[in-house]
Amino acid sequence: MRPALGVGLVFAGCCSNVIFLELLVRKQPGCGNIVTFAQFLFIAVEGFLFEVDLGRKQPAIPLRHYAKMVAMFFTSNLVNNYALNLNIAMPLHMIFRSGSLIANMILGIIILKKRYSICKYTSIALVSVGIFICTFMSAKQVTSQSSSSENDGFQAFAWWLLGIGALTFALLMSARMGIFQETLYKQFGKHPKEAVFYNHALPLPGFIFLASDIYDHAVLFNKSELYQVPVAGVTVPIMWFYLLMNVITQYVCIRGVFILTAECASLTVTLVVTLRKFVSLIFSIWYFQNPFTWWHWLGTVFVFIGTLMYTEVWNNLGARKSQPHKEDKKK
Repeated sequence: MRPALGVGLVFAGCCSNVIFLELLVRKQPGCGNIVTFAQFLFIAVEGFLFEVDLGRKQPAIPLRHYAKMVAMFFTSNLVNNYALNLNIAMPLHMIFRSGSLIANMILGIIILKKRYSICKYTSIALVSVGIFICTFMSAKQVTSQSSSSENDGFQAFAWWLLGIGALTFALLMSARMGIFQETLYKQFGKHPKEAVFYNHALPLPGFIFLASDIYDHAVLFNKSELYQVPVAGVTVPIMWFYLLMNVITQYVCIRGVFILTAECASLTVTLVVTLRKFVSLIFSIWYFQNPFTWWHWLGTVFVFIGTLMYTEVWNNLGARKSQPHKEDKKK
């Protein structure tokens, strides 16, 4: 039952999290810092209570290593959120972040001196083409949807270009963190729950530098229209409700991925996460009426086929199907 529970939590938590994030960003485009702070604070408090036993449990990995990992994790999260303020639509944001395979491969070749098979290079080429198509079509939409004034059109495109740069930087930073984490796990063993706690707890003092922005958005949240929570029967500003649901669903998403990682093979985890991204993308386009042309769909198909090729899904599934036949012959 635990694998089924993990799949349910991933789909329910991660897909809902994207919905509430888009609701927040549509009403307050610059609210990324307060959202990130709330998520980090919630996960840090939960980890302090249940993972490190109120600070009595010593970390298996030295804190100096976590400090380096946290710097990369904190930076990539902030830059990813900030990109949503720069004319980057949520579907493009989700597709672009699927390019983590490209970033991981590039840094793996440069830093770890890895070499890959032809199939891996082909899959990365498909992902790259898919992201390029979606990015190019989004660029055309930004210029066509902006004001007829040439000045305004150029300004909108310049902000969008900055957003693409921010997403690219965050992608590379996240990939670098993944490689660093991989080397730490080889040295000290895998401690995912501990890593989740320290990755969210150690950056909290850094939010002091963002305190004024967080406060300003808290004031704006207080001024949002009131919403009556159906189950609780209380009335709260709707932005605070969206934020609470975003934080809860983020936690549910992380727990679901952790259960899958502990209970299932990496192939299963990759399939579930890839399908979850696809479902989130479809729902975002349908529910929020985000502009999405046939060119965007073509790019999306390339990205997901490339992702599945990279994880060798078909080869692994074929191998699993052939195993029962081999066992039958032995009998």
